[in-house]
Amino acid sequence: MNSYQKKQESRKESLLAAADRQDAKASAAFDAADLREEKSGIPFGQPILVGHHSEGRHRRALANSHAAMDRGVEASKRADELRRRATGVGQGGISSDDPDALDLLRDKLANLKQSQTNMKGANRVVRKWHKRGVTHETEGEQFATYAKELERVAAHYSAALAREMLVPKYGRVVAFESFRLTNNNARIKATEQRIAQLERAAEVETSEREIFEGCTIIENTEENRLQIIFDGKPAPEVRTILKSHAFKWAPSQGAWQRQLTNAARFAGQQVERQLKEMNA
Repeated sequence: MNSYQKKQESRKESLLAAADRQDAKASAAFDAADLREEKSGIPFGQPILVGHHSEGRHRRALANSHAAMDRGVEASKRADELRRRATGVGQGGISSDDPDALDLLRDKLANLKQSQTNMKGANRVVRKWHKRGVTHETEGEQFATYAKELERVAAHYSAALAREMLVPKYGRVVAFESFRLTNNNARIKATEQRIAQLERAAEVETSEREIFEGCTIIENTEENRLQIIFDGKPAPEVRTILKSHAFKWAPSQGAWQRQLTNAARFAGQQVERQLKEMNA
């Protein structure tokens, strides 16, 4: 497990721990909302006795119960949301922050290209045998020969899948529609572009420059972050500028930062301009 994967696992564990804490809050709130006689001292089903000395206590018990129930429902919802977020950690594709991103993207590219080759090959085989009169209802040696040829294109093209490929789609027989090939080709090109982008980024060294005394901007290629570092805590108006350009405080780095992208570089230029105007 590399450093990025460890960070992702730590984030997942933190989210699940937070969800457990919300569950505990929900449980305590639901317990506080319990109006059973042994807890509230009010007989089950007893209406508010207007004018009786118990009226005020009864109304407070009901109000407290309703408020506690609302707290319990909200905490339960937060727990569900935290668990949903935990489930999504690491499921958003290949992150540029992952040290293995280039290897993962190259594997992905190889798989996409192989898929493109397989789909084109399947289309050729299906077209050939459909012209010979083979349909999804054909049985016997002729179908078996067709299915075997399709299996040579890709081992996972089973006999059942071979039959399914002969089922007419939109009035014609084709294994894979043209939009499938077009979409897959677009994914190939996008993946190639990401690989080229990461390869260029890998050749760039970390650089830093001073915006003004006590404030430095760093292109940290090792961390894949654009960082702005101050001597001491910046003023509230400075923090407002940073936040408005999506820079977040990272205690582990002692920096305000965001992922190192061209958009981040542009945002950094805007922050630099505004800070210089403040300090003019």
